[in-house]
Amino acid sequence: MLVFATRRLLLLPLILFVTATACFFILRTVPGGPFDQERVLPPQIQKNIEAKYSLDRPLVVQYGMYMRDLVHGDLGPSFRYLNRSVNEIILQAFPVSMTLGMLGLMFALTLGVGAGVLAAVKKNTALDYGSMTLAMVGVSVPNFVLGPVLIIAFVYYLDWFPVAGWGRLSHLVLPAVVTGAPYAAYFARLARGGMLEVLQQDYIRTARAKGLPARTVIAKHALKSGLIPVVSFLGPATANLLSGSIVVEMIFDIPGLGTFFTQGALNRDYLLVIGVVLVFATLLLIFNLLVDLAYAWLDPRIRLE
Repeated sequence: MLVFATRRLLLLPLILFVTATACFFILRTVPGGPFDQERVLPPQIQKNIEAKYSLDRPLVVQYGMYMRDLVHGDLGPSFRYLNRSVNEIILQAFPVSMTLGMLGLMFALTLGVGAGVLAAVKKNTALDYGSMTLAMVGVSVPNFVLGPVLIIAFVYYLDWFPVAGWGRLSHLVLPAVVTGAPYAAYFARLARGGMLEVLQQDYIRTARAKGLPARTVIAKHALKSGLIPVVSFLGPATANLLSGSIVVEMIFDIPGLGTFFTQGALNRDYLLVIGVVLVFATLLLIFNLLVDLAYAWLDPRIRLE
């Protein structure tokens, strides 16, 4: 297992290099530039700005300079936010997105796994049908619909939470629910499917035949194997949640990575966009590795190669 984890971690720099290279050249093919504005700047000022950020040099030279700085951990300057580096922006925004993502993940796991396990245990009952109906609704309703609906209900009618902002605990509730709701629906469906398959296995029948209480059979014998489908989805879901939800952060005016990524894309802030993409790629690789390691813990029959 240690060799497997080490090998995967050694691949991380190569994958990030390929990701950064692809993003760099793809973004430069997009029409427009970071300093193209509605008001046309005098040519000399435009040249001075481009020279400051080395945009007047050949693209290959710019790429070489960027990769040189990237090796030293420098993601470069932001073209949109003056006198601020991409490192500073990410260090400021990532804790915000991580906090919101962790709360959304806790909400999704608690509600989704709980509902999925109950639905499997109470198969073909009203609880099963009700849980799966809500899960289907959760999968079908997008964030940009659920967010405004909750704002209308809990802000304008009930006046329980502020409409937007960041800094207080009350600011977190609605964004966390909106962020985690779709994932809760997926977790519920995956948990139900995994548990139904495990509950039909011979060793579960044997445990029941021995007279073990139903809770013991579920908790000690069925839960670990039954949640493997949930774990398989947990890696990319965690990476998505921690790197920020563009829609949720825009709706609730949250200064996270999703907001800066959107602004960076709209303003052709190339280096900021690449920096956020690299953060997401790093999280995705790390959490996928953790998921692979969790497979072996949940089911010892699984061998990592």
